[in-house]
Amino acid sequence: MHPRLKYIFAALLLSVPAFAQETEAPEPIITESTVTTKQETELKSPPSSAISPTINTSNSDLCTFGVAGAVQTQILGVSTGTQITDDNCEMLKNAKTLYDMGMKVAAVSVMCQDQRVFDAMMNAGTPCPKDGLIGAEAKAAWETADAEEPEELKKKIREITSDEKTLIGSAGVLALLALLLL
Repeated sequence: MHPRLKYIFAALLLSVPAFAQETEAPEPIITESTVTTKQETELKSPPSSAISPTINTSNSDLCTFGVAGAVQTQILGVSTGTQITDDNCEMLKNAKTLYDMGMKVAAVSVMCQDQRVFDAMMNAGTPCPKDGLIGAEAKAAWETADAEEPEELKKKIREITSDEKTLIGSAGVLALLALLLL
């Protein structure tokens, strides 16, 4: 016999068979549950919106600007808007146009309608033109006629323009609505 076969045969004889024990699996635990959900949805529509009118004057050469406002409640909405003319802007544009056309004295005369410009010209020793007079002659004419000053000075209490009346009226209506709804 081959020497290796002896060892294999001896190992087979000396080995002890091992058997696994069979066990039964435990029964699963079964539970029953019922889930009930109830969902209610209440639809609410949003209130209407009072949207202020858009008054675009940003890219224009006009001397106006827009003012708009709106108030909205669950019952009533009000919106309003208006344009207001900027008198100072108009004065500057008129003076520039006159200057560009070569009417320098007329341009200075337009600018002198503003009290600040009038005072600055007098303080600088170059008075505003008066009745076609310029320089020292205009200064003498202004000194003898102290009662005659630029139009703005004559109107200490100026009249309210229709645009400003519209704006004030709209603000009043909005304020009244705000007070009633609070």
